[in-house]
Amino acid sequence: MIPALILAGGAARRMGGIDKPMLLLAGQSLLAHLIARLSPDHPHLAISANGDPARFALPYPILPDPIQGQGPLGGVLAGLEWAAALGATTLLTVPGDTPLIPVGLASRLAPAPAAAESGGQRHHLVALWPVAAGPLLRAWLLHPGTRSVRAFAETVPMRSVWFPGDPFANINTPADLAALEARVQAGT
Repeated sequence: MIPALILAGGAARRMGGIDKPMLLLAGQSLLAHLIARLSPDHPHLAISANGDPARFALPYPILPDPIQGQGPLGGVLAGLEWAAALGATTLLTVPGDTPLIPVGLASRLAPAPAAAESGGQRHHLVALWPVAAGPLLRAWLLHPGTRSVRAFAETVPMRSVWFPGDPFANINTPADLAALEARVQAGT
């Protein structure tokens, strides 16, 4: 069993501060796209998000950051601690604004630790984490210093797993959303 965590707690400054995972793509929220791709392989699925959990209206746990103000690593820590409580040894994380992730992602990334790579870019949040890294991450976040996901991933250390094309396209701006909508409509 590999639990999966959708990281949905970003500030979305370039999108006007909205919950990016709730944006619509081809008539469905980005979150719905991710759940559809993850849920068949991951019966244990959670959403990492701060604020009012009721805004998601989903039958999945909504995990607030255990240490506030740490960026995406706070969400990763929430997921690692949740997965540990489930007795899991591995956790899959995906950003809430990457709706086209491949089905079967965890099996392609295995074994942990591993991060996806496509188009010459490593996607440190599209990753398979060892749950045993949770205490290390908690200690990392309790000390001053960088909150770079890449820097923490190097301490694990993560290997890269290459994927063809651009299955991890994310949405940071309205133009990104329009481009992804065009890709979906064209079937590419």
